[in-house]
Parts: sequence; structure tokens; C-alpha cells
Amino acid sequence: MSLSRIVMRLARNPGTEFAGGDDHRGYSLTAPLTADGLLDEAAYAKARDACTVRRFAPDEDPVDGRLARKGQRWFFDYDEGDSADDEPVYRLGDHRFAVGEYVTITDEDGRPLTYKVVEVQPAA
Repeated sequence: MSLSRIVMRLARNPGTEFAGGDDHRGYSLTAPLTADGLLDEAAYAKARDACTVRRFAPDEDPVDGRLARKGQRWFFDYDEGDSADDEPVYRLGDHRFAVGEYVTITDEDGRPLTYKVVEVQPAA
């Protein structure tokens, strides 16, 4: 089983302060993918501890967390003991992680924002 490093950067989000997008805001995700670029649920179950996420933005320190799953709901978890910090990802299990694809993540303020996949590489 191999892991992939997926980088997503903030895409254009009309009606927000990020109407033009922001290449300096985003997420770096480490997760197993199928040949089709979908999250590999079976491999995730075996490598859950290696599935990490880092949120980055120019005006804040990077925040490290993990990819987590409850039932069919995937999310980014930054503190295992506190569900208030979880960032839900809209239909993450259905998203194809390939350069140019888009992913919607609900930020810490409860706003759904769109991110563009800009990089998918084998994790080091």
C-alpha cells in the first residue's frame, strides 16, 4: 500500500473575501488512493495513523491534523478529543484526487470553500 501527497489550494470563491482564490491557502493531505484517484477505504483502515493533513495560510501558523472517518463521513480532525475543530469535507469519499479537480471543505467558521487539487505525488 502506498500513500499519496495531495496539495489543494484555495480556488475562486465568489461572494467571499477569496473571490479570486489564494494560492497561499490550502491543505496538504497524505492518504492512500485507488488507481482511479479515489480514497482507498481498505488501505485507509490499515494506515489510518499515517493519513495526515496540514492546513496552511499566510496569516496563521500551519495546523496539523489527521484524516478521519465516522461511518461514511470523512473529515479533517485537528484534536482527537474535541469534535468542535473538525472540518467536514463534502463527499470526500466520492472526490477524485487528480490535478485540476475541486474539493469543498467547510472551514473553521462553518463556510464551505472550494479548493483545487494542484499536486498529487507519491508520499515520501
